[in-house]
Amino acid sequence: MKLVRFGPAGQEKPGLVDAEGQIRDLSGVIPDVAGPALSRESLARLSALDPSTLPLVPAGTRLGPCVGKVGNFIAVGLNFVDHAKETNSPIPSEPILFNKAPSCIVGPNDDIILPRHSQKTDWEVELVIVIGERASYVAANEALNYVAGYCICNDVSEREYQLERGGQWMKGKGCPTFGPIGPWLVTPDEVGDVQNLGMWLDVNGKRMQTGNTNTMIFDCAQLVSYISHFMILEPGDLITTGTPPGVGLGMKPPQFLKAGDVVRLGIDKLGVQEQRVVAFSDHRHAVDTSGR
Repeated sequence: MKLVRFGPAGQEKPGLVDAEGQIRDLSGVIPDVAGPALSRESLARLSALDPSTLPLVPAGTRLGPCVGKVGNFIAVGLNFVDHAKETNSPIPSEPILFNKAPSCIVGPNDDIILPRHSQKTDWEVELVIVIGERASYVAANEALNYVAGYCICNDVSEREYQLERGGQWMKGKGCPTFGPIGPWLVTPDEVGDVQNLGMWLDVNGKRMQTGNTNTMIFDCAQLVSYISHFMILEPGDLITTGTPPGVGLGMKPPQFLKAGDVVRLGIDKLGVQEQRVVAFSDHRHAVDTSGR
């Protein structure tokens, strides 16, 4: 099952994708793709619906972030060996964790806004784990039972803020629009083996990143279990799990995003995103994500 959120920024409604790829309006069934709606029981009820009985959403309607009301947006750093090597970083012996601000979350095809005076904004295609059940101190062999599904994230990163300004990585990870998620939340039954999904990212039509989730250092089950030993994970929390090689920081010389660039990225079974990069001055304020 593929769940979506559609409509203007801040006013998104819940939906699902039918067998023909059309979006059906779920707002008469659940209030949002968020919180309790992500539980096992709720997802089982939604999967039993006949999509043809739900209102059809007009083609071309904007897709918002596929999960609403996100509490915690947790990220895992350097979780692919080749990516660690390209950034001249040691291979982690335990997962490296940092936060992305929930206020950075936008829809999968919304603009990426370069922060004011930014010179080093970078791209990262990543798989996101969406939590569906409250998780605390869970074992790795049970961890995936707490997962509602998976989606794509472009973990947009300002490398100067992240690496040259002291303190923690979150400085370069949480700027407005730095967390496009979607297009869909795909439930585990439809994803199948989450540790064997191809990943890719293009900038202006040129392939920059190619990878597969089978090369993660710490797999999804390990990550959910590990993080649940440091915090309580709640339904709707997101864990973005790291990126394969090919980021701008690792190029010689480094290459970063500029206004006018187009970023397109995808993961097998999870769909495709596309974002246009715009200058800060082109937006008097950040995209309204109040409905995230």
